[in-house]
Amino acid sequence: MAEPGEVTLGFVGLGRMGLPMTRRLAAAGYRVQAYDIAEPARRQAAAAGAVVTETLSDAATGTDTVILMLPDSTVVDSVVRDPAFAAALKPGALVVDMSSSEPDHTRALAAELDRRGVRMVDAPVSGGVTGAESGKLTVMAGGSVADIAEVEPILGTFGRVLRAGPIGAGHAVKALNNLLSATHLWITCEAIIAGQRFGLDPETMLSVFNTSSGRSGSTENKWPNFILPGTYDSGFGLRLMLKDMRIAVRLAEQAGTPSRLGAGAVALWAEAAAHLDVAADHTEIARWIADGEPEHGRDTKLPY
Repeated sequence: MAEPGEVTLGFVGLGRMGLPMTRRLAAAGYRVQAYDIAEPARRQAAAAGAVVTETLSDAATGTDTVILMLPDSTVVDSVVRDPAFAAALKPGALVVDMSSSEPDHTRALAAELDRRGVRMVDAPVSGGVTGAESGKLTVMAGGSVADIAEVEPILGTFGRVLRAGPIGAGHAVKALNNLLSATHLWITCEAIIAGQRFGLDPETMLSVFNTSSGRSGSTENKWPNFILPGTYDSGFGLRLMLKDMRIAVRLAEQAGTPSRLGAGAVALWAEAAAHLDVAADHTEIARWIADGEPEHGRDTKLPY
């Protein structure tokens, strides 16, 4: 197995997640050829130790593995199907899509790459910007056993790698995870806000919830770290969360399984997204539920 110092990686997408991930790869000794359409992002990547390229195709040139960390399947498709990028990929190269993409799109793209002699792994993550910075992400890898094993040392730089199943499985389980995350964040907000209006202290409620059956990532992480301090800066956008929720509900519909609560959660989050700033962090849902209903014309009366 090659040592990190002997490996050159391509990395495309230097946003709030991609930049700290690139930094971790460079710190681990990998030579990272990094590209982003935004010049400020490229400057930050250079400062983080990456070799910044001026074109998308240059990021893939001479590499065996190219990592993508992009907003959605549409952007992933535009990158992978870019003629210059496609030409730069070596036969047998491995494309690792760490974006939150749509499972069906991923399977179709993997089949197209396979016809070109290029392999693919989908490996989305959970853990947010803090997890990317600390190397404590959960990486959900989909693909062949051999391909995941080949790229696992690289993915291990970001955190814990879990094999989800065949190609597309990583993106499927990531979407389902975020449907759960968003749904329990919404109900946690409603519960804590109701408790506050009754006169309960939110920190006391969280202490109870976190040692009881109401415990979740929302009570253990999002409320104490981003909502109670009033920073609303988890690093994961509200609209990205909504995108993943919709992917999960579509997956359920395609499988012929009920998703009544999931569909209801999507409708609620979509309503909030229509009123909040386009760059809103997903934790801002708490502020909107607590303070935004009257000005947005919502009925704030509980149905009992």
